[in-house]
Amino acid sequence: MLKRIWHGWTTHENADHYENLLKTEIFPGIAAKRITGYQNIQLLRRKHDDEVEFITVMTFDSWEAIKQFVGDDPSVSYVPAKAREVLSRWDDHSQHYEVRESLSY
Repeated sequence: MLKRIWHGWTTHENADHYENLLKTEIFPGIAAKRITGYQNIQLLRRKHDDEVEFITVMTFDSWEAIKQFVGDDPSVSYVPAKAREVLSRWDDHSQHYEVRESLSY
């Protein structure tokens, strides 16, 4: 199992709009791709003095599933045009981590 982590930042004024865009268009669009091996996506949000940071954490079963999502280079970020309109900056590449253990207590 792999976690794909990506960061994007926006202004305080655009933060709610961007979050709504993710929840109503971008995330449903990802789910609609019906990628075999895509499990889920989590959205994290953190307020800073001068901007708002968003982190997405996607879970995939394999590198092949990630390539189905973004193409041959799995490090490439997925930032749709509508998101680029409201983000001030973003990671050009996502980071990937192999899940070695997952515990529930």
